[in-house]
Amino acid sequence: MIQFKEFTLDNGLRVIVHEDHTSPMAVLNVLYDVGSRDEEESHTGFAHLFEHLMFSGSINIHSYDEPLQRVGGENNAFTSPDITNYYLSVPAQNIETGFWLESDRMMELLFNENGLEVQRKVVVEEFKQNYLNQPYGDVWLKLRPLAYKEHPYKWATIGKEISHIEDATMDIVKAFFKKHYSPSNAILVVAGNVTFDKAKELTEKWFGPIPAGQKYERNIKPEPKQTEPRVLEVTADVPLSAIYKAYHMPNRTHKDYYAVDLISDILGRGKSSRLYDKLVKEQKLFNSIAASVTGSIEEGLLIIQGKLNEGISIEEANAAIEAINKELMDNLVDEHELNKVKNQAETSLVFSEIELLNRAMNLAYGKLLGDANFVNTEGEKIQAVTPADIQRCAKEVLNPNNCSTLLYKAEKKQEAVEA
Repeated sequence: MIQFKEFTLDNGLRVIVHEDHTSPMAVLNVLYDVGSRDEEESHTGFAHLFEHLMFSGSINIHSYDEPLQRVGGENNAFTSPDITNYYLSVPAQNIETGFWLESDRMMELLFNENGLEVQRKVVVEEFKQNYLNQPYGDVWLKLRPLAYKEHPYKWATIGKEISHIEDATMDIVKAFFKKHYSPSNAILVVAGNVTFDKAKELTEKWFGPIPAGQKYERNIKPEPKQTEPRVLEVTADVPLSAIYKAYHMPNRTHKDYYAVDLISDILGRGKSSRLYDKLVKEQKLFNSIAASVTGSIEEGLLIIQGKLNEGISIEEANAAIEAINKELMDNLVDEHELNKVKNQAETSLVFSEIELLNRAMNLAYGKLLGDANFVNTEGEKIQAVTPADIQRCAKEVLNPNNCSTLLYKAEKKQEAVEA
């Protein structure tokens, strides 16, 4: 159980304080309610670009990292389709340095052509290295637009194409910042060896003067229901052929989310899961296989992905996956098997609360979903899932008409011809 208190500043900044006086450290986590789903289709990759730009300095502090490092702190950030999250940790006695740095860049980010050009090049290089120039790197660039036809989840966080970042203008960048980076669109978590009263005092001092900005109102049309199978076949220079299957599933706050999450665990979590046990160990069709969920705030995906052994037909391997899915749709799962994955899931939750920073992130994300106490209720929701829930959700989610399949075939190597 994570204990916390909350308050909201007049400018709309939502603040959560989690005291932990067993730690010598303090953490600041700032979650901005903006991800790649909030981009325009002609200007994608901007949420991720901003993750980099926020470290380029503010009007008053041209180097974000240097002052933090001087007081023994460290920081990082990440972007997803749903959020952009910044975090830092410092020895507790130096927490005010964190407040100073985070508030200053929220209030007045430094915009200059040189900084934009530097970060643009960094992001373009990341796009090339991680998505275009390594085996299987472009899978999500192909799988997302196959599964999503309307929703902005159809492009990856890095962006739809490199040109969108290369052609980013200063006017577009400034407009994105003004639209999304304001107190009314952010959640601050202060955690660690700090009292609630001190955290509130520092928050009011450093964040209170920042103008609220205009509250961003999201208006994204839901993805139309998929009614027939979709298949995309590609050939690439990769070591092994692979299969990626994406099934639409409920959003993060839906009552059936935990049942579908457990379905992914039954199918493909670890070496005792059904897919691994039957298709890797027993039938030896796959070299590796796993299942997981995207955990998206809006309608997400259950993903099954596996790499085939050499000489195995990709059609045969795909049919084997579908056969195992059908077993879960047609028959009630055994209580013992269900309890095993429930316990695994709850153990993961418990371990996620060990680190102070993880607790801060979980509280911020729960608040974004509507209740900071969300993290304290997940264990109960997991344990409440029944075999009947699993079968009902499996029939809906694992329906072949709800599936988008990417068949990623390895190029056949030319055999050397003897003279």
